[in-house]
Amino acid sequence: MDAERAGPARRPTPQEVAAAAGRGLPDIIAPRLRVLFCGFNPGLYSAAVGQPFARRGSRFWPALHGAGFTDRQLHSWERDELLRQGLGITSLSNRATARAAELTAEELVAGVAGLAVKTERYRPQWVAILGVGAYRIAFARPKAGLGPRPDRLGPARVWVLPNPSGLNAHFPLPALTAEFARLRRELDR
Repeated sequence: MDAERAGPARRPTPQEVAAAAGRGLPDIIAPRLRVLFCGFNPGLYSAAVGQPFARRGSRFWPALHGAGFTDRQLHSWERDELLRQGLGITSLSNRATARAAELTAEELVAGVAGLAVKTERYRPQWVAILGVGAYRIAFARPKAGLGPRPDRLGPARVWVLPNPSGLNAHFPLPALTAEFARLRRELDR
């Protein structure tokens, strides 16, 4: 049974979450997406259930909908619907950790090479890096900010969005949604 028909995964035990350290998630990707969202890496909870941004309190899905990317708020298990909307998800590192700070700079830099291979193959219009900190390290742009960047990954243009993690207190949901909406408006140009 595919994840879309399966619906929400059962809530994992704390032991199952801890055991997910180091696991990865499959990309949600297809040719010619409008936007390929690229996070730092999967969190332990997401790796434990096999779905990106899977925590009930994830701000990714409400920001995506609030910004107008989707006509309703999707759930982490709706892979096929996400792709139908021309959207995908990948990560710079596919090693699940409790916190993104556990990743090394080398992992993030190496992730750019892997991301470039994906963009050459799948040719998304935009790659949206979810987190300015990861972008600064991975792309060696220590002073970069949010928004469109001069970098290209194959044919894809690069946009930096705030990290949707609830740990990112600098961006409450309305501010996060507003940043997502800036990219959404660019798609209409």
